[in-house]
Amino acid sequence: MAIARAKNIGISAKKLRLVMDEVRGMKVDDALAYLRYMTSPSAGEVFKVLHAAAANAENNDLQDREALVIKRIVADQTVTMKRFRPKARGRAGAFNRPTSLITIEVDEA
Repeated sequence: MAIARAKNIGISAKKLRLVMDEVRGMKVDDALAYLRYMTSPSAGEVFKVLHAAAANAENNDLQDREALVIKRIVADQTVTMKRFRPKARGRAGAFNRPTSLITIEVDEA
């Protein structure tokens, strides 16, 4: 089993989970092809981490890339940054900028 993680991704976990639900349980090569043509920015981040997990399995564990399957794919919410934006009459409006952690585990079927 090989694992890859990406920390402090500037996308909310909810948006990442929408993309992850599409590829959960797929073969790695099929999932990479599927993610490559999705238009969501979340798909690009998931693609990078999945590619890294496949490379870890291939190089560190000497597993066959053709037989790799996504065993676990998770997006967790991490630190939320508080930011301020100017509003009317000299006031400041607060908003939160979420960040996420992506974890992907792949293994041979």
